[in-house]
Amino acid sequence: MNTTKQTGRIGVTTENIFPVIKKFLYSDHEIFLRELVSNAADATQKLKTLASVGEFKGDLGDLTIRISLDEKKKTLTVSDSGVGLTEDEIERYINQIAFSSAGDFLDKYKDNATAIIGHFGLGFYSAFMVAKKVEIITKSWREDAPAMKWECDGSPEYSITESKRASRGTDIVLHLDDDSKEFAEKYRIEGLLKKYCRFLPVPIAFGKKTEWKDGKSVELDEDNIINDTNPLWTRKPADLTDEDYRAFYKELYPFSEDPLFWIHLNVDYPFHLTGILYFPKVKSGIDLQKNKIQLYCNQVYVTDSVEGIVPEFLTLLHGVIDSPDIPLNVSRSYLQSDSNVKKISTYITKKVADRLEEIFKNDRPQFEEKWESLKIFVEYGMITDEKFAERAMKFVLLENSDKKFFTLDEYKTLVESNQTDKDKTTIYLYTTDAADQYPYIDDAKSRAYDVLLMGGQLDNHFMNTLETKLDKTRFVRVDADVLDNLIKKGDAKEVKMSDEERAALVEVFKSAIPTMEKTDFVVGFEHLGETSNPVTVTQNEFMRRMKEMAEMQPGMNFYGDMPTSYNMTVNLDAPIVAKIVSDRENTKELTGQVIDLALLSNGLLKGEALSRFIKRSVGMLGQ
Repeated sequence: MNTTKQTGRIGVTTENIFPVIKKFLYSDHEIFLRELVSNAADATQKLKTLASVGEFKGDLGDLTIRISLDEKKKTLTVSDSGVGLTEDEIERYINQIAFSSAGDFLDKYKDNATAIIGHFGLGFYSAFMVAKKVEIITKSWREDAPAMKWECDGSPEYSITESKRASRGTDIVLHLDDDSKEFAEKYRIEGLLKKYCRFLPVPIAFGKKTEWKDGKSVELDEDNIINDTNPLWTRKPADLTDEDYRAFYKELYPFSEDPLFWIHLNVDYPFHLTGILYFPKVKSGIDLQKNKIQLYCNQVYVTDSVEGIVPEFLTLLHGVIDSPDIPLNVSRSYLQSDSNVKKISTYITKKVADRLEEIFKNDRPQFEEKWESLKIFVEYGMITDEKFAERAMKFVLLENSDKKFFTLDEYKTLVESNQTDKDKTTIYLYTTDAADQYPYIDDAKSRAYDVLLMGGQLDNHFMNTLETKLDKTRFVRVDADVLDNLIKKGDAKEVKMSDEERAALVEVFKSAIPTMEKTDFVVGFEHLGETSNPVTVTQNEFMRRMKEMAEMQPGMNFYGDMPTSYNMTVNLDAPIVAKIVSDRENTKELTGQVIDLALLSNGLLKGEALSRFIKRSVGMLGQ
């Protein structure tokens, strides 16, 4: 064997390549193992391809990729039985790294670790993030090519010699740096393999399986295969059962409840995409978690930050997306500009809309039963994605206070004749809390009005969206004003009162309102009929909606910091009010009582004011 040693310099225009890799990629240093195992898988898949086309005629044998660790020597080895490398291929793929200039390199990529690797094909060189020396021992599948050993200590100098390796394939041996000792620990490597390589298409062995025997862990002869080479999303939907999909969901999210349903993605043109997206069961807003979709490239884990690939509202879904058209080393700037990514995003939106519409049409009872969890996805989608909103107008549901569900068209038919005001605007009354706002709901129902339940965390924004899409339709909370003003059927009866009389009467009622911090009351007078409440407290729809939205959006602090304002409407037709108006001096206690009743009805009477009201009520009962 020719043992002549060849030395050379790696083809870079800057001597600082390795310090740069260590310094600027350090935050992502764990990806070195993903890169090396992915390269090993690629080498194995290439050999399978050569065999399938008849170029490689030998025995494929055992193609398992093996990861071995020597904790004492602090070495980590990745071995494959793939195509291997010839001396020429080492020169071409390992020794030549084409950079423009050190200055451009540093300026452009210093803040983007993944872009360095992705842009320059530096997958192998990520090894130097954790290793002080790297050896490659490789033998090509070509029969006339000798085994070779390449060695580099993290400087631009390398050596290459003929070596010994009995069979084709490649061993990459990492001599770990002192500051990377964590990667010489079994549990750390096992964790990384499970994170990045658990679904790679080639078997990956890390040590041997163990079992407990006589109170201790005993190593078996069987390889510890850490990955599933044929994950669910790579298989045909026709071959899978509902139980298969649920079991895979449990594998991805071990402590989760069963999903509502799922969508199996499979497209070959104009891009390649497979995957399974699950709609999780949502109990409350607290359960909402983004970054639960895992992105893979040819079964290699890339990231769970899928914004840009998946439309924003669908980041609430769980599952897996796999596309070779999204590079393994994905960067945010790439995602924002790549046309394939935009096509994928559009496709996923369409598939989700198709699936929801299909379930709605084929099994509406199931759709309604799951609406509590589905609602957040559909509303978020309609608020943030115009194309999805167009589709969802057919299957989005409204629920009323009687727990009945309606499509937008069905609800319009239900209320249009009775809840259209004199300006031809249909008023959709709603409640955010059926218990707290019960008196107002009861009043509305007594007039045969219907009241929607809109207490979800996105409902404020959702109503704004619907008001832009539904012709001459307005959403108004049932306690936003007296009913005669919420749905005006004609001109209100004129209140005949001089400015002086009005001011004096306003003062009578205002002086009886308990003091409340950051709360204002605007007193007004109307003729509402003898049977209506003497005093009604309501809150303007626009201002209340803005304040509630401000709580969700810090940018709307202007509304959030404003005092809470309520309208206090005094019904001049009520006999009690007539008594107060005719004898203001001797009816102060009565004035306080009717005001407190109105505040109590609105949930605003608390603390000391509530205690005073109770004592006053008891006193009045004894009279």
